[in-house]
Amino acid sequence: MAVPRELWQCRGVVPLCHCHRTTYTDKGEKHQRGRFIHFHSITFWVGNAKQAASYYCNKLGFEELAYRGLETGSREVVSHVIKQDKIIFVLSSALNPGNEEMGEHMVKHGDGVKDVAFEVEDCDFIVQKAKERGAVVVKEPWVEEDKFGKVKFAVIQTYGDTTHTLVEKLNYKGLFLPGYHAPLFRDPLLPRLPSAKLSFVDHVVGNQPDLQMVPVADWYQKNLLFHRFWSVDDKQLHTEFSALRSIVVTNYEETIKMPINEPANGKRKSQIQEYIDYYGGAGVQHIALNTSDIISAITNLKQRGMQFMDVPSSYYQLLRERLKTAKIKVKESIDKLEELKILVDFDEKGYLLQIFTKPVQDRPTVFLEVIQRHNHQGFGAGNFKSLFEAIEIDQDARGNLTVLSPNGETERM
Repeated sequence: MAVPRELWQCRGVVPLCHCHRTTYTDKGEKHQRGRFIHFHSITFWVGNAKQAASYYCNKLGFEELAYRGLETGSREVVSHVIKQDKIIFVLSSALNPGNEEMGEHMVKHGDGVKDVAFEVEDCDFIVQKAKERGAVVVKEPWVEEDKFGKVKFAVIQTYGDTTHTLVEKLNYKGLFLPGYHAPLFRDPLLPRLPSAKLSFVDHVVGNQPDLQMVPVADWYQKNLLFHRFWSVDDKQLHTEFSALRSIVVTNYEETIKMPINEPANGKRKSQIQEYIDYYGGAGVQHIALNTSDIISAITNLKQRGMQFMDVPSSYYQLLRERLKTAKIKVKESIDKLEELKILVDFDEKGYLLQIFTKPVQDRPTVFLEVIQRHNHQGFGAGNFKSLFEAIEIDQDARGNLTVLSPNGETERM
């Protein structure tokens, strides 16, 4: 089922081309007060935070930033905070038996993203407006402080079991947030490894069950005053076997981008549906990390042992042909991009380079993207077919590339 046409024909829509991609120029209503500044941090709930933090540091180039656990007075939850330039991940685990909330989350979802935090101005105002519009406030605004200052927080429920923490720094000067201390240990191996050159969170993608994309996108528009930035339907994003639809929502300043995906009907189970099945519902599928030098970044990440999706050589043969008549010129060597398996998407104004890791835990759920933009604000729609085909190879290896029978049941190929 395609997205109804009226959803694509709202005020301010500028079609890019015949391929069903849409960008939106209408930013909608602006907060009288209160502002979403940027992504603050992303919190993963995991089975073993110490080991998960070590994985991200060793494989992806993060470094220890802060710690909260038994040694700092935190008796229930341990958190290892890691940082790379402006990217902050928090890896958290339960310390005691019987932590029902974290335990149930782990059984249902496995390791995954629990919270996507935004740094904001005027947290109280944003929460009040969100409540008036019907948002579920998990935790009303509260203040924490230590010798470095004060921070105001609030937590709002979004899709699935995922939350958004609003973080308002009240002249806070500490390492991370109140209650966190310097790391207990710094791995002496890390300074000797090649730099990953990842700079900031470009976007965070949420997967939804079928027909839930539009309601979730509407939730962001209604409750947080985000607006639609970009969208694509299943006429563009498909392979022979599977398809997806996507709407990207963003804040007024367009510094926080949240693509919302859902599966579309196909001959076999799509990677979106595979995620939903293994994650147990809606959740964060992948986090895109921006770099200004993707060639060096991926060269170094592969040297560190990071695993990425493979891409068939036929992709680069077609790319070379397409670029011959393109209005833009890709500065990077196509031979080098092929060697590293980096994808290219472009339009008449610019291009982007992107690559996707394999899942970063045993369940085929969360993965990461590395992206470099050259005057191109899209999300790689031209690469979705290649990406889907690469993922379908991995799905087949996992025994999950199933055929959908007429009655909706699945049969293994």
